[in-house]
Amino acid sequence: MIIVPEAAIAGLVSPEASFAAVEAVFAAMSRGDARNFPVVREALPGPEEALYGFKGGVDAVGGALGLKAGGYWPHNLERRNLINHQSTVFLFDPATGKPTAMVGGNLLTALRTAAASAVSIAHLSRPDSKVLGMIGAGHQSAFQMRAAVRQRGFEKVVGWNYHPEMLSRLSDTAAELGLPFEAVDLPTLGAQADVIISITSSQAPSLMDAHVRPGTHIACMGTDTKGKQEVEAALLARARVFTDEVAQSVTIGEAQHAVGQGLIAEGDVGELGAVINGDNPGRISADDITLFDGTGVGLQDLAVASSVVERAIEAGVALDVDF
Repeated sequence: MIIVPEAAIAGLVSPEASFAAVEAVFAAMSRGDARNFPVVREALPGPEEALYGFKGGVDAVGGALGLKAGGYWPHNLERRNLINHQSTVFLFDPATGKPTAMVGGNLLTALRTAAASAVSIAHLSRPDSKVLGMIGAGHQSAFQMRAAVRQRGFEKVVGWNYHPEMLSRLSDTAAELGLPFEAVDLPTLGAQADVIISITSSQAPSLMDAHVRPGTHIACMGTDTKGKQEVEAALLARARVFTDEVAQSVTIGEAQHAVGQGLIAEGDVGELGAVINGDNPGRISADDITLFDGTGVGLQDLAVASSVVERAIEAGVALDVDF
């Protein structure tokens, strides 16, 4: 079995490779060549208030079978100087069930999540988008910004966060990318931004329907559990809604609230993979509001992890152990 430790991941995977892997997985899912297994996600007992679970799947064409185990420990950073999201990816041989690899999943998760929103920006946002709006300034936000600016010629970043003292992460990342940054309130963010990425763990909406102007693309990347919500449900009723997997979107994703309130039906949520494959037109006009509900699917992790294993073997940094 190949082991690729977390410390080796940064030198083995690039944003471009992550984008290509995630885009291919979305397309395979829509064609029926790959499928995700039901998500297991549970609250752990005790004072850590952690969420732990499993996301898995199988890609018949790509030959990937496996799962990601991990979750969210909200007090890790303050108590242990560890990032709050912790995960590991396990790969298996589809023909025999034998374990083939164990891959550190923390950086991998950040890159594949950013790649998912970037794929949505590439396929759904207006090509002339110039202002990027960021809602949320946690660990993932920097990855999201870096991946987004590869897709469009953004000239400015505007941002908002529940805790304004954390906005330095957004301003520092924008400076790294050579872009001006402005901290704004949410109505101003909605009035200026052509593309909005929301990456929070909120239980209540922050971005409201009234904030968003026609032509905007929104990537909602934080809602992956029952009860979480980043945007007002009425916004989904006004938008053309797409997702990584419809079943997850309407049960644990951003669409759970709009469907629950009867504002949209499950059939109103399209697959981003269908847009990639040319089976769904995606954005129809410059005035469309498009929204990507990125719930996070196990196949994303498996695809990126598989490419990491290949690169680790080529680079001679993979640990090969009998198991």
